[in-house]
Formats: sequence, structure tokens, C-alpha cells
Amino acid sequence: MSAILAIDSFFAPFAAPGRPGASVLVLHGDAVVVRRAYGLADVSTARPATPETNYRLASLTKGFTAAAVLLLVRDGTLTLDTAVTQVLTTFPAYGDSIRIRHLLSHTSGVRDYEDFVPDSQMSQVRDADVLKLLCARTKSTYFAPGAAFRYSNSAYALLALIVEQISGLRFADFLRDRVFQPAGMTATVAFEDGISTVPRRAFGHTVRGESVLPTDQNNTSAVLGDGGVYSSIDDLAHWIRALERGVVLDRAEFAMATTPVVFPDGSTSNYGFGWYVDRFVGHRRFRHHGETTGFTNAIQLFPDEQLAIVILTNRSDSAPWKIAEEIAAMLFPPHS
Repeated sequence: MSAILAIDSFFAPFAAPGRPGASVLVLHGDAVVVRRAYGLADVSTARPATPETNYRLASLTKGFTAAAVLLLVRDGTLTLDTAVTQVLTTFPAYGDSIRIRHLLSHTSGVRDYEDFVPDSQMSQVRDADVLKLLCARTKSTYFAPGAAFRYSNSAYALLALIVEQISGLRFADFLRDRVFQPAGMTATVAFEDGISTVPRRAFGHTVRGESVLPTDQNNTSAVLGDGGVYSSIDDLAHWIRALERGVVLDRAEFAMATTPVVFPDGSTSNYGFGWYVDRFVGHRRFRHHGETTGFTNAIQLFPDEQLAIVILTNRSDSAPWKIAEEIAAMLFPPHS
């Protein structure tokens, strides 16, 4: 009970009247330690957040995109060493040296599409538009593919297009059929306005002093591969258990996704395929954070302790990854 009260205190800013909310999940093995929600899923209607509320995951989506690619590798229809230009034939010639593994691990050097989208643009960019922007606006990578790490949302938009091209399915449908449904994630969706709906949807906000502004979408919110999935802590509990049990990805595939890249000079990154890999207070950790207009999220897995922490919020001015670390530190204090 004292642990729950301490966790409640971390979420006081979300629980204040009239404020956008948060949902928090703590799993220890099969046991649900904490499953709670605070504040509002939609400030305009005063609808409360619940454990079933679906938030835009932002970059937590990348774990699903990586899983989709690894399933195609398992199928034998793609390899990690396939060149981007073998699949996306309109990609500039410099893509001949970019492999699928480079896109997955943010070592491709592909330039960020956001740099080419002006703030004044009203229409939303989609994954196919990312390819068009790169074709029209870029002639090279930041560095030789495989030589360094640089986080790239463009890479994951390209991966979504590659999944579509190889599988013959729309990316959202592939995720539904091959990832979400096998994992038991019945309410999770790669959201496309006018095509799909999000049940129990949270809407994004920005808090400025006493003001709460609706900031649910911007001109890059429709790109699916890098951040377009909506989910809840309840469905993410199913995803975490699926990863632990070798459902969707088998254990060898998830181990590959959570193995850092080794560079030619012998140094390593802190990223695998869709997951950051590091240590926290001496404990091995797989994690990701997500930031987009109106939403900030965090997932942290401690595999050796079978501990998982997920925090989803519908406000853009919070740092749930720090709260996740406070919870983790409380559950296993630093070594003396």
C-alpha cells in the first residue's frame, strides 16, 4: 500500500482538476502491481482517463514497426541486409548502401523528414510523403550507413512502406493481423483518420500555467511507422507478456531486437531494433520514450527482474520516463 501511495504522489500534477491525464502500469512477472489512471482523457468533455484509455504512443510505436520487419525476415521475404533500393525502387541511389538493419538501428544516416516540413504546413504528412520528401530534398546521408547512431523518424516511416511493399498489406492491417491480434491487443490500432477509429481515445493537450490547450495533432501526426499507434496500458500489458513468452516475436528475435549495434571500431550504440538498451541503477533495461504534440510516454522493461513500467500521458509538457525511473528506483534502490 505504501508503494501505491508513493506512486500516486508522482502523478499529482495529472490528477489536479481539469488537467489532462496519465495511465500507469507496473508488472512483476504475471502480477499486476499497479494499474491506475489519473486526470482526464479529454479536457473539453471532462472524460476521465482509465486503464483502458488509448493514447497516441508516439515513438513507442517503433517497437511494433521493428517487430513487423522481423516477422518478414522470419517469413523469408526480406533480410536484414536487403538494400532499401531493392524494395523502394524510387529511393535515391545513395540508398544502395543502406540496409534494413541500418534503418532499424538508427544507423542509416537518413535525414529527418521533419526538417523539410514547415510549421506553417496545414496538410498532414504520411509515410509515402516521407519517401517523396527524401527523394526530392536529399542527395546523401548524414554519414556512411552503419558508421554511427543518429535517431531517425524517417527510417521508421520507410520501414512501414517496406512492410507494405513486401507483404502486400497496408501497414495498419499488417500490424493488426500479425502483431496486435496474436498478442491479444484488441483495442490497439495504427490510426488513420477517415479509415479507422480509436476506442476510448485520449486527446492531446499542452499545459501552460493555468491554461490547458488542445494540441492533439500536428502536420506530422499521420505518419504511422514512426509513431502512429494508439494503445492503452491494458493492451501494453498483453504486449509485454507476449514479448516475455515468445509470442509474436520468438525469444531469439526479441533478443536480436534488444542487442545493441556494434560499430566497425568496436564501440556500441545503446539501441537495438526499436528498443534502447542500457542499465539503470545496475539493472539491465530495455526502454523507449515517446514525444509528440499532446502526448509523452515511456515504457521500461527490466528483464532480469521481470519488472515492467509503462506510463502514458496526454500532455506534451511532462517527462514520464523520469517518473518511471523514480518508480524503478523505489522498487529496487541503487546498489550500495
